[in-house]
Amino acid sequence: MAEANSKNIPAEDQSDTMSTLLLPNSDEAGITHNCGVFGCIAAGEWPTHIDVAQIICLGLVALQHRGQESAGIVTSKGEDTKKFSMHKGMGLVSHIFDDLAMGKLKGNLGIGHTRYSTSASSEVVNCQPFVVHTQHGALAVAHNGELVNAESLRKKVLDRGLGLSTMSDSELITQALCLNPPEGETDGPNWPARIKHVMKLSPLSYSLVLLYRDRIYGVRDPYGNRPLCLGKLVPATNRSHNNPKVDEDIEGWVISSESSGFLAIGARYMREVEPGEIVELTKNGIKSLGIVDRPEDKLPAFCIFEYVYFARPDSIFEGQVVYSARMQCGRELAKEAPCDADIVSSVPESGTAAAHGYSRQSGIPFAEVLCKNRYVGRTFIQPSTRLRQLGVAKKFGALLDNVYGKKIILIDDSIVRGNTIGPIIKLLRDAGAKEVHIRVASPPIKYPCYMGINIPTREELIANKLDASQLAQFVGADSLVYLSIEGLQSAVTYSIREKDPKKIGHCTACLSGNYPEKLEW
Repeated sequence: MAEANSKNIPAEDQSDTMSTLLLPNSDEAGITHNCGVFGCIAAGEWPTHIDVAQIICLGLVALQHRGQESAGIVTSKGEDTKKFSMHKGMGLVSHIFDDLAMGKLKGNLGIGHTRYSTSASSEVVNCQPFVVHTQHGALAVAHNGELVNAESLRKKVLDRGLGLSTMSDSELITQALCLNPPEGETDGPNWPARIKHVMKLSPLSYSLVLLYRDRIYGVRDPYGNRPLCLGKLVPATNRSHNNPKVDEDIEGWVISSESSGFLAIGARYMREVEPGEIVELTKNGIKSLGIVDRPEDKLPAFCIFEYVYFARPDSIFEGQVVYSARMQCGRELAKEAPCDADIVSSVPESGTAAAHGYSRQSGIPFAEVLCKNRYVGRTFIQPSTRLRQLGVAKKFGALLDNVYGKKIILIDDSIVRGNTIGPIIKLLRDAGAKEVHIRVASPPIKYPCYMGINIPTREELIANKLDASQLAQFVGADSLVYLSIEGLQSAVTYSIREKDPKKIGHCTACLSGNYPEKLEW
């Protein structure tokens, strides 16, 4: 049964920690990620000498690509269950957490979150981590993903007398954790049992970090759809991977959506949280509390677009570096779609790794043809008709010496709406390109995602309107070829750690329409 006095922290308790800033312009974004989560706990005696809040903040900066709408950090001294320090607001991590805000975030452990909205609107009230006060104390939760059965879970929560102040899946999970497990509880809250209960009620999609009292729980859904990994903090003098003493002086542990940025905060990658696994982080170390299994006839369903686009190239998934997997996509693309050309290039920067792979496989040299302007934001002058006709001229410049008179293979990681590749081709032709052949390092995107990725509706996806040859004509390319689904799957399993095919699986729902679980709607 539900705890009758579970409730959200009153808004007035948060008002002095909120900040609202202009968001970066995402009007041109085709697909965007939902969130990134991060947690840190100091090892040894408390109070700790390490700045936990600063480590979390830097961890969120390294996850900024996963969400730029809002961010938040909750810290605790771990001494009682009633008091957390919290700061969250709208905008980029670097804008929200100034010296004043960081000075309030004291503690020995904490969790953080950076967000891009999918299931709920972009408002301060939806900023995470969410905090609820239960009869056993305060609980903070940060969530990456989107529940496929949100409505049925929402009904269960409301039927138990709990209130919801937002339409966010993340708040729904937080309140669902306040439900007592079926086997009951005899000596205070059994959080692992509660977590398992919620996991059985909702099989995907989520990676969670939970803060309660003096520990952090990490949770990954049974399909492993969203990423989550573990690391250890080591002293600055022992950071080399070749240092045999690195395990002797651990200063703490971290948990994160991605391993990107671990080295920058003095952390060493340990491993991924397994699909369905619950881990517990305390000042004494990391312990696995077991795994909630998915149905026997189901394979894992790690989001394949983490490899294609979302993740930072230096992150590690399934035992392989993302950059290497993207290079292999380029190699597969060169095998499937060879082309006679002078140079191979890319749409910077996410297509670059695949372009290098295509170049090495084909033997055609790589050369940059586009120079990206990194300082174009939402304050850029409103375009006149003439600037609209120039398309992406404000975002890219052409390197004339590499373009003029050349037959170019241009690699892009994906095409969603198809409204940016055409102006790029025009820019290259205006710079004197003889031919422009587009090669896409992923298959056509034809279906929406309901598991934490903000993909446009089927009507907005260009692949549902035009096939590859029609799209080539539409955007002004000499040819256009996508990587096949089989080619993409081959690329992302080329160097994968797991070798048993019965334990390997990736979600390709946005490409194939085959979803890991039946959707409620």
